[in-house]
Amino acid sequence: MPATAAGATAWLDRLNPEQREAVTYGEVSGGSVTAGPLLVIAGAGTGKTATLAHRVAWLVTQGVDPSRMLLLTFSRRAAEEMTRRAERLVAEAHAQAQALNRPGGRGSDIRVRLPWAGTFHAIGARLIREHAERVGLDRDFGILDRGDAADLLDVVRHELGLSAKARRFPRKDTCLAIYSYRVNAGLSLEQVLAREFPWCAEWHDDLRGLFRAYVERKLSHGVLDYDDLLLWWHAAMSDAELAAEIGAGFDQVLVDEFQDTNALQAQILSALKPDGQGVTVVGDDAQSIYGFRAADVDNILQFPQRFSPPAAKVMLTRNYRSVQPVLDAANQLIAEAKRQYPKTLTAARGDGARPRLVIVADERAQSDWVVQEVLARREEGVPLKQQAVLFRSSHHSDVLEVELVRRNIPYVKYGGLKFLEARHVKDVLSVLRWADNPKHGIAAFRALQLMDGIGPAIARRCFDQVQDGQRIGRGFDTLADIEAPAAAAGSWPDFCTMMRDLSRPGADWQGQLEQVVAWYRPLLEAAHDDAGVRAADLDMLIALAPRFGSRERFLTELTLDPPSASGDLAGEPLRDEDYLILSTVHSSKGQEWDSVSVLNVTDGNFPNEFSAGSEQGLEEERRLLYVAMTRAKNRLDLIEPQNFYVTQQPKFGDRHVRAARSRFLTGALRRVLQTVSPTDRQVGAGAGDRRTAGADKPKVDVASRMRGMW
Repeated sequence: MPATAAGATAWLDRLNPEQREAVTYGEVSGGSVTAGPLLVIAGAGTGKTATLAHRVAWLVTQGVDPSRMLLLTFSRRAAEEMTRRAERLVAEAHAQAQALNRPGGRGSDIRVRLPWAGTFHAIGARLIREHAERVGLDRDFGILDRGDAADLLDVVRHELGLSAKARRFPRKDTCLAIYSYRVNAGLSLEQVLAREFPWCAEWHDDLRGLFRAYVERKLSHGVLDYDDLLLWWHAAMSDAELAAEIGAGFDQVLVDEFQDTNALQAQILSALKPDGQGVTVVGDDAQSIYGFRAADVDNILQFPQRFSPPAAKVMLTRNYRSVQPVLDAANQLIAEAKRQYPKTLTAARGDGARPRLVIVADERAQSDWVVQEVLARREEGVPLKQQAVLFRSSHHSDVLEVELVRRNIPYVKYGGLKFLEARHVKDVLSVLRWADNPKHGIAAFRALQLMDGIGPAIARRCFDQVQDGQRIGRGFDTLADIEAPAAAAGSWPDFCTMMRDLSRPGADWQGQLEQVVAWYRPLLEAAHDDAGVRAADLDMLIALAPRFGSRERFLTELTLDPPSASGDLAGEPLRDEDYLILSTVHSSKGQEWDSVSVLNVTDGNFPNEFSAGSEQGLEEERRLLYVAMTRAKNRLDLIEPQNFYVTQQPKFGDRHVRAARSRFLTGALRRVLQTVSPTDRQVGAGAGDRRTAGADKPKVDVASRMRGMW
């Protein structure tokens, strides 16, 4: 199975045998590599990224043209990091070959550029533009982000009278979620409603009509949404001639995080390379946790059998992140999964502290425990940034956050506002999007209504004027023919000039964003008290812009893979030199910390009550807990509250409900954990004790004092 050793030098010696087998898979002959389909199962912390980067570098050193390599990742940053690593490795291979007075093959080029490295959606957008005429699209189509797609869907929903139904019709975000799942899972609308949205099943016919009208509206506006980028690519690949033409452009196709692909992505890959020649996929079935996005673990579980003969398989099990006791617990948890590639992770770092199952009275006691442990680790020299608290759902950290504020412990919580959801960012981008695509109605209406005095009616008149102008070759020049309301007089002339400049054929992309931000800044300052903070996001946009060769590329990449914004974090704590990490498990994937605490490890949370109704959902919940556990390098605490405080209980009843032990905490798993049951004295008084403390003491009339202040 392994390849010939041609080109293998000391730069490969840092790899372990399994990694090296994966990296050098294929037959080298005459400056080319022949390799059948390869599946690399990379367990948590086993050096997946390093292995994939080394494979890219090895292929280049063996003569594969980097411009004929397709690298598909799940973020732009991952693609850029992979390219940087591969370039360093090729340079290292070249230097070693030169030192030995041997020719370095393509390593002598040193510089590696992977023009076809990016996310599925970004690559899809490029290929659709490249073949736009073949698939019946305008090459200058715009791309809607999630927020704009939901808004457009809501407009259509209202026009169809669905918002005025006697019974509550699903809101725009739910409608978009149904549409997205239908597209990505490759299921019928009936199947999607029955499986994922049963409460919406009665609206089947109305939803079908809504989605049909939504598609027509996107086409008339010359825009695609996020899901369309896969859907149109997939549709294009259904034409055998076009699929062969696109597939012939790539000698090697490498896919990262293959366990997170959905049905469309797997089918696109099969259409690109039906025989699997040159295909390498890397992933871990045990970390497939995005079923709610239509990711299908069967893509990786059934990958070898899609080919004849079956794809080669290499298993990476040597873990470089965690100590062995942490891995023992994770191994035991995942060993009880019903469908998997069996694997046992072994620690390169050796022994360490046993993970703990911490049994506490309730969520308040849980918060006290976490705070005490966080501070204790800090005194031992572990920075707060190297400690993380993970949870199944965002609201699970509510009680803890209150306690952290009370104790003056700074923290950052991941999973908040995304960059493109920030109002000021959407404002600026709407101007560029309309200039890029004059038919982009959503962008036009947002950009026009930024100015005082311009509402929907005037915005519609301006938009229609530009459409009429397009037909006579004047386009945005016609905006100057409109007399703006008095309230917009200060912004309108500069807006007309700016749109004319931005839409001029052949206009230089450099400097366009600065022009838009300069026009928008007075509007920002008038609309927001925190304009200075928001302006920092716009400065970040300006700094990013030169990295993209065109406005179209900038808008596409930013929409498909936005950077973090100031609003994505917890704000104030960032001013401190150190801060604790709070994160949902989904947001923690790919991260690692010295110490990890997992909140609410009880039935109903792990597994989530809404996912426990099916074997498929239950197995994904097991994998989710596995991901949480394998983020820990040295210390791991699974915390199990015995009671949860609820407000829905009758006044005369107990306001706590008894928690059920997680079905994942089997006897076998508990035997590898150290069980800890802290007393109230250790973690502070329980919730009931605090509420009754001092009940028999003289009362202090604080309320009267408060009233007296005013």
